Amino acid sequence: MTQPLLDAPAPADIHVISFNIRRAMDGPLHRPRDRWSVRAPVVASLLRSERPTILGLQEALPRAMDVVMNALGPTYRFIGRGRGRAGAGEGVPLVYDAERLRLHAWDQRSLSAHPHRAASRSWGNVIPRILVWAEFSVRSTNTRFLAVNTHLDHLSPGSRRHSAEAIAGVVASTGLPALVMGDLNAGPRSRAVRTLLTRGGLVDSWRSADRRLTPLWGSLSGYRRPRVAARRVDWILATPDVRVRAAAMNARSFEGVRPSDHLPAQALLRIDEETR
Repeated sequence: MTQPLLDAPAPADIHVISFNIRRAMDGPLHRPRDRWSVRAPVVASLLRSERPTILGLQEALPRAMDVVMNALGPTYRFIGRGRGRAGAGEGVPLVYDAERLRLHAWDQRSLSAHPHRAASRSWGNVIPRILVWAEFSVRSTNTRFLAVNTHLDHLSPGSRRHSAEAIAGVVASTGLPALVMGDLNAGPRSRAVRTLLTRGGLVDSWRSADRRLTPLWGSLSGYRRPRVAARRVDWILATPDVRVRAAAMNARSFEGVRPSDHLPAQALLRIDEETR
């Protein structure tokens, strides 16, 4: 097995990955490096190697979830549906290791003025956008925390800003230590990210990490060799009471094949006993 970028976490730690897995599509209209039949084996290899405690996926279709769950094995579960009216289509599921985490509650919401109406749109986005939140506890410590996963709109700055405000409201409503992960389609100077950092009271896990295991590669690599100072749209944010022990951007390829056109963002987190 390939050596993982992050070593196996201690019982009290949470290994988090945010990963835009890229839509699982095939056919002659797609470049070979973009085809799911080419990428699926290396997605599986990456996940078998890293074995996160929590994995927040974006652009996840059912056929991709089959590969993800088979790669991670029987101790893993996932929550979340597709963004369509009947729960079909792309989703932003949270995948978690049930041996390490206990699930207490979860929900999926539309990022719109009607959060409990499936597939609703109201802020300028052409396609529905959603979030999945869950309240977990770490089995070894009984420490509770909130996890949120999302994929913000790629075209509308207004939609991204309103969505960030909605996410900040979810974080504030629980009062728990929290982490927010996702493809925000926005960089560090964007209004959406600044909203999450200010109104949401969140911090950038990369900036607050005790250790950084890689350069800060731009996360939207487009299957090319990653570059420092390139576009960064994939994030792991956390409340200040979550200690970030390590952070990384995973630029690995497998026999020359890259798992996605995005790089996974990774972080090793610990919620200290006094913050419960």
